[in-house]
Amino acid sequence: MKGLSVYLSEPLTPQFKIWVGRMREIGFTSMFTSLHIPEDDTSVYTERLRDLGTLARELDMELFADIAPTSLAALGKTWDDAHTLTEWGVTGLRVDYGVTPKQVADLSTRMTVALNASTLSEAELIEMKQHGLVTDNVEAWHNFYPRPETGLNRNWFDAKNDWLKRQGLSVQAFIPGDGTLRGPLFERLPTLEDHRLLSTFACYMDLMDSVDRILIGDPGLTDETIEQFASHADKMLVLRAEAETTIEAAFYRVQTNRMDPARDVVRSVESRGYGRPGDRLLEPMAARPRPLGTITVDNAKYGRYAGELQITKRDLVADDRINVLGRVIEADRPLIQSIGPGTKFRIEWC
Repeated sequence: MKGLSVYLSEPLTPQFKIWVGRMREIGFTSMFTSLHIPEDDTSVYTERLRDLGTLARELDMELFADIAPTSLAALGKTWDDAHTLTEWGVTGLRVDYGVTPKQVADLSTRMTVALNASTLSEAELIEMKQHGLVTDNVEAWHNFYPRPETGLNRNWFDAKNDWLKRQGLSVQAFIPGDGTLRGPLFERLPTLEDHRLLSTFACYMDLMDSVDRILIGDPGLTDETIEQFASHADKMLVLRAEAETTIEAAFYRVQTNRMDPARDVVRSVESRGYGRPGDRLLEPMAARPRPLGTITVDNAKYGRYAGELQITKRDLVADDRINVLGRVIEADRPLIQSIGPGTKFRIEWC
């Protein structure tokens, strides 16, 4: 499952609602909002949260709110009746401090509860279960980390998730956005420090098979990233690349990696037809090294292989039989490892 973060410091404009609708169409099924912002005017919380809840219902999306006792009070609620927020369209609450194990257990019988994945201990979980915790309604959520160098260590993250899943809990993590970023630091909002400088979509692909819910921490995405998510919903990867020469129209087409995948390169099934006898053979260019992510085409010196489009999966040496077309941008290079046998992909040249 994947979702968006929405912050209530600004009103929900009609344009924003249209945008969320578009994201719902391409597979985003949940929204997260935080009510932990003390400098905000609490008088607007109720109106904006209700508005967001209405939008979530209209789009059939889950809505989670990160909430503390002070913000709960601002909404006119207590922990004992927090479950009534479902009447506003809120489907789950992320709780951290100021709530007892019994209150968590009681909430879990009425709505989804998200606990702090990083700090949850075995003793706390046992106590919650003793009070009747419904684990099917409980998720373990990691934080995001606005300050660079403070995101989680990958090995610790993996080990903690393994423990959480063995306790019967589903796991959530944040990945950074790349459009409008959240202040005050504007340094992106990942759970893992490894993700801070990667493309949003590459982060998603990295976590897709290891956690149950992935939320984009920042409030905005670029159009290019939205296109990557939309294409993935249609079972195709989009790789953004910088061209280093004139790119023929054929190399903008959708490609398919061979079913017998090579160790060193991604090999396009379709491209060989571009350079076969009877078509235009590719003239050799000056040979150049091929670091990971280099996009190439075999030239006429490679005989029957002429015209084959490839993407390098590791650093390779120069070869006068191979022309270099460009290179996948650094932020998207991790996506290359996601291209398996028969994977369809398209290169977005820039």
